[in-house]
Amino acid sequence: MPHVNISDTQMLEIEVRKMTHPTPETLEKLAQVSTATLTTSLFRRGFRNVFIQGPQRINPGRNMVGPAYTLRYIPAREDLDRLDSFADRDNPQRKGVEECPHGAVFVIDSREDATAASAGCILATRLQVRGCNGIVTDGGFRDTPEIAELDMPAYHTRPSAPTNLTKHHAVAINQPIACGGIAVFPGDIMVGDNEGVVCIPLHLAEEVANETTEMTV
Repeated sequence: MPHVNISDTQMLEIEVRKMTHPTPETLEKLAQVSTATLTTSLFRRGFRNVFIQGPQRINPGRNMVGPAYTLRYIPAREDLDRLDSFADRDNPQRKGVEECPHGAVFVIDSREDATAASAGCILATRLQVRGCNGIVTDGGFRDTPEIAELDMPAYHTRPSAPTNLTKHHAVAINQPIACGGIAVFPGDIMVGDNEGVVCIPLHLAEEVANETTEMTV
């Protein structure tokens, strides 16, 4: 049996996700369904912990839907998290914003800590310009009046003015994270309405979309 190195494994995972990525029709169906209906459908399939606890929508409007692209924070450390770190193009926060795919939802693991901002208007605006479908954190945003004016859906727990550097150190992008007490894996389908956000395991997206559409017709 040939040896499979890390890069080969990563390529296999990418190909699998390409094959299982939901169709535009599936995403459109999910965008028409409430988070309440989605949680009921997932509960039927044995999934109890799928609703992100805490985040509320800043700018009520159309529903949000898209695959998760994730950013994970750990607690900040004074010798690493200085103002000059914003200039580092390899900073995972900055890199994540620049690499978040068109149509994805940027999901941030802030350890449910809203005592410093997870992001602000500049990063949120950049995500919108890049064609992302939303941003979600179990922490807080700064510049919330400006973020509220964006067309892109945005969810957080409460406003928080201090820079993320005071509490958050970005360590990883597009890896499994926790957000609001639930597991979010890259590619899972995030659906948000004016009540909150549900995370649908990728392999169930089409099945759940078809069932819930029939339930609401």
